[in-house]
Amino acid sequence: MADQQKNQPQNNNGNKEQDLGQLLKIKREKLAALQEAGKDPFQITKFDVTAHSGDIKENYAQMEGKTVSLAGRIMQKRVMGKASFCNIQDLKGNIQSYVARDSVGEEVYADFKKYDVGDIVGITGEVFKTKTGEISVHAAEITLLSKSLQILPEKYHGLTNTDLRYRQRYTDLIMNEKVKETFIKRSKIISAIRRYLDNQGFMEVETPMLVSNAGGAAARPFETHFNALDEDVKLRISLELYLKRLIVGGLERVYEIGRVFRNEGLDTSHNPEFTLMELYQAYTDYNGMMDLTEDMFRSVAQEVCGTTTIPYGGDMIDLGSPFKRITMIDAVKKYTGIDFDQVPDTAAAKKLADEKEVHYEERHTKGDILNLFFEEFVEEHLVQPTFVMDHPVEISPLTKRKLDKPDYVERFELFITGHEVCNAYSELNDPIDQRERFRAQEALLAQGDEEANHTDEDFLNALEIGMPPTGGIGYGIDRLVMLLTDSAAIRDVLLFPTMKTLGGKDQ
Repeated sequence: MADQQKNQPQNNNGNKEQDLGQLLKIKREKLAALQEAGKDPFQITKFDVTAHSGDIKENYAQMEGKTVSLAGRIMQKRVMGKASFCNIQDLKGNIQSYVARDSVGEEVYADFKKYDVGDIVGITGEVFKTKTGEISVHAAEITLLSKSLQILPEKYHGLTNTDLRYRQRYTDLIMNEKVKETFIKRSKIISAIRRYLDNQGFMEVETPMLVSNAGGAAARPFETHFNALDEDVKLRISLELYLKRLIVGGLERVYEIGRVFRNEGLDTSHNPEFTLMELYQAYTDYNGMMDLTEDMFRSVAQEVCGTTTIPYGGDMIDLGSPFKRITMIDAVKKYTGIDFDQVPDTAAAKKLADEKEVHYEERHTKGDILNLFFEEFVEEHLVQPTFVMDHPVEISPLTKRKLDKPDYVERFELFITGHEVCNAYSELNDPIDQRERFRAQEALLAQGDEEANHTDEDFLNALEIGMPPTGGIGYGIDRLVMLLTDSAAIRDVLLFPTMKTLGGKDQ
């Protein structure tokens, strides 16, 4: 008896697996029966959809009594003798359909009773309200368009396993309405950005993803080999250097929304491939870029969310009021009491870092340490939109120096909810200064900094041809989507986030 009790959990688990296997077997048997009867759903090539569930519900007064054709996935089904109900989910929500034997015919009704939750059907019928007031479609015709051979997660709990949700996004989209809404909103955000920039006279362009020199940002690139040319190439880490070449060519206002790739870690705000928006405008500076950024974020929020007050993580983010502006030095002074204008040199900066237990590397200079202080003590406090301006030249190799303060540059980062969401410059257009900055980057590379830039001779040649005074902006689309959808993790706004392959090494 003890042995029997000991083995009981295994038997139960085995029974569950057997039951699942039996259910899957039944689904395939149903498909085989349909195929044998000449009703193979996979041979159907099209179905003319005239309405979606959301449209019917929103415009019921106009659509009552009219005949519509809609298609979607069966999410619920109740068979009650001569009449049944099913719930159909499509792009814009879900709607109930009343399926009666007398309306669709005996043979069709007999087939319908064998349909499974998960099957995709097309329904043509009249829009009406049931006695309980539910907007429905009275089916006159119903067609099986695709047979589901898998079993959807349990209806009331949905797909709750986070890892599985990301790996099987298709199932996640079916089971979690909020997820679908997030990605529909993501598409609207990108469209709104494009619309805004097009209206501002910017031209959308495309630049190479495979490059010999991956520059424009502090990041480690992915490397690959181009067989046709027998040449090692890299995936781009930024859009900057090619877009600036177009400014040199006289295009004046250009932007690109495209994927970039950075060989870095995964966390709640980083994915190795992500979508970047970069724009460049001739004859303006970082002040003009601040005005443009503020107006763009406000306009996109208003268009997509219908408001400029955005809920995020328990805070209400105000995109409608003027964004705060503060220099990096003043921000560090505000939250630490240390005025880096009074710090004479790198040695003194390192001493302060030691006192405050701020980790730095031997190669770091005073400017680097100022930035480390900012990251350590300031960033988390910048919840409401704040432009942090005037960064040290050491961390800004492509930015124009401040005339009155040449150790600093005309650069800003926009912080919201404690995270950087935008980076912008008065672009460096002096080819002599740019060459010196590249030399400094090469020295950092030699010291082991894998994120430092290589010298780009063709870009220097473009600057020597002549680039007008220019302002530029770059921001991650994913982080903006996170903000406007109140999403805590970047994976929640990526349809297919990067994940370790199942069955791979260490799995």
